[in-house]
Amino acid sequence: MSKVLVIAEHLDGKLNSSTARAISAAAAIKPEAIDVLVLSDKADAIAAEAAKIQGVNRVLTVERPENAHPLAAALAPQIAQVAAGYSHVFAPSTTFGKDVAPRVAALLGVAQVSDVMSVEDSHTFKRPIYAGNAIITVQADPSHIIVATIRTASWPAAANVANSASIEALSLDVALPSHTRFIELKQGKSDRPDLQSANKVVSGGRGVGSKENFEIIYKFADKIGAAVGASRAAVDAGYVPNELQVGQTGKIIAPELYMAIGISGAIQHLTGIKDAGTIVAINKDAEAPIFEIADIGLVGDLFKLIPELEQAID
Repeated sequence: MSKVLVIAEHLDGKLNSSTARAISAAAAIKPEAIDVLVLSDKADAIAAEAAKIQGVNRVLTVERPENAHPLAAALAPQIAQVAAGYSHVFAPSTTFGKDVAPRVAALLGVAQVSDVMSVEDSHTFKRPIYAGNAIITVQADPSHIIVATIRTASWPAAANVANSASIEALSLDVALPSHTRFIELKQGKSDRPDLQSANKVVSGGRGVGSKENFEIIYKFADKIGAAVGASRAAVDAGYVPNELQVGQTGKIIAPELYMAIGISGAIQHLTGIKDAGTIVAINKDAEAPIFEIADIGLVGDLFKLIPELEQAID
């Protein structure tokens, strides 16, 4: 029988929603058990969150000073040791998971399966290739442990339940490398919803015209309680910082509502939003590729249409 170990992603003492999405993927295998591994210097609060997620049998914790920050070089040897006895090790396909999972796979001597978007059976998965233009079916060797990253945009977050799973503290005898050390974490601060987990996202592109004009995107997003995103063209033009970029080289998201304003719809951008629920496009070019995938399209000047939408909302 399959037994899955899910690596918890967390920051500042809180569990990231990507963990619950990885647990949904684990549940699709129909395993005998799903355990969550929390590596931290203070694991209690994070473990308590993980224990409430539906489908989790146990939460395993490893508390060490070296786990205060998510350094892949330090985490991977610990994960590899805990992985003994498991058939699968899953991590979210986020910056965290893409950093740590390849190291775990290398230590275990197996090839990694990346960006799992669906589970066919316990050893067969589907994942996107060619910027999402094609889907490939991958079959892993059943005689080896599977290390995989989970495409979080393709999976719903597992729900919380009233009953908590058991929590078990582990003590590992594993030497950790010292050649990598934490210096500092720099991240953007915003009162708006987080781009990767928001239900609604308003994105602007090159058509917005300037950094100053991008205020119309911020204002409209705030009015409907949405996160703000941008195309690569808008980021490259200096309209917004790169942490707002959506697409193949930015963030892969799956909001219930995605509004693409002044975005032509290059394939690299479409890759980042293909799992969105409803896509609304506003562009003055009726031939823009974004209209091919949009559920609702408005052809016209965004600087006239957005104020009209705001007025309708009011």
